[in-house]
Amino acid sequence: MIHFVRRKIIHPLQSFIHDSRSVGITLLVCTGVSLFLANIGFWQEGYRNSWSDSFDGTTGLHTHLGLFLIPNSPVLVINDGFMTIFFFLVGMEIKRELLTGELASVKKSLLPVFAAVGGMLVPALLFSFFNKGTAGMQGWAVPTATDIAFVLGVASLLGNRVPVGLKIFLTALAIIDDLGAIIIIALFYGGSLQLWYLLGCALIVLILWLLNRAKIKFGLIHWLLGLMLWYCMFHSGIHATVAGVVFALMVPTPLLTKFELRFHKPVYFIIMPLFALANTATALPQNSMQELNHPVSWGILAGLCLGKPLGICAACYFLVRKKIADLPRGVNWHKMIGAGLLAGIGFTMSIFISTLAFADPSQQDIAKISVLLASFISMTVGFFWLKFEKHHA
Repeated sequence: MIHFVRRKIIHPLQSFIHDSRSVGITLLVCTGVSLFLANIGFWQEGYRNSWSDSFDGTTGLHTHLGLFLIPNSPVLVINDGFMTIFFFLVGMEIKRELLTGELASVKKSLLPVFAAVGGMLVPALLFSFFNKGTAGMQGWAVPTATDIAFVLGVASLLGNRVPVGLKIFLTALAIIDDLGAIIIIALFYGGSLQLWYLLGCALIVLILWLLNRAKIKFGLIHWLLGLMLWYCMFHSGIHATVAGVVFALMVPTPLLTKFELRFHKPVYFIIMPLFALANTATALPQNSMQELNHPVSWGILAGLCLGKPLGICAACYFLVRKKIADLPRGVNWHKMIGAGLLAGIGFTMSIFISTLAFADPSQQDIAKISVLLASFISMTVGFFWLKFEKHHA
């Protein structure tokens, strides 16, 4: 019996988890399940409310846990709490890339850095074109993000049609993109700043830095300080998830790879699926086409589907034309356009920014559905663009 369970369940599950495509597949399945439960059957309203109903029956964002104020609903616990662990992992990836990876030297980093900046500016401008002077303008950052898990998952499906150089470029671009999204969240999507909590954050970071300077082994005291950093950040007016990035920067360099491996599975196979379930528990409009004929929707679709490839390819073309940088080995302009199309898969970070940008639930729903639609279009077009390159060679 034990042998059967290992052979039929455990071993296939382990193989799936280690497959580079598994994260994207898992998130797609969770999104499909969540949309189904939120829109079909007598349970749909109960399912949607199960994520957003407060723990204490009040309408506030916080509830008391002893002396502490914490998020007051499952979706807030996921978005403000669990997603901090996701950002902790992202922060470690950013630090490692800056120290030893593709971003470690100016020459190696120029192409992905400029591409990421172009891939954020053009979508923001396109969104602004559709929403200038409207309440939807606060969502300008929604189409600026790229979902690294989905992009690399689709790239892996294409096998050797996506050369190693292009995968490395996409990884570096997505990491810089994540860094840009973190900066945007910190600067534009927090609340009113609370000085004492900000000072608390600064004091905790100073203590962590001193512990590292004194070469104190990274252990329980560091994790407790990390929790305190999250709590202070949660009440500081800067979004709580930024604490994850700040704490990641305090992790000693030799421990980065170890912690990345340790956190990868729980983040991508527990936290991210929970995020997808909670944040796509959205009622689809009865007349979807009419409801999506909205400036926010057009801005997101144009930003992700057109703005991403335009911004990325224009920035790369400028650098290559001026002989400041070269295309990665084995990459031509057809492949670079394909990379730009795949970068329009916004999903996780775009949905996350949607929850911060819009207080109105109806606008949130329009933004989320538009992100899903734009990501699906980018995924499909990018996949077939790269798959059938031989017809264009």
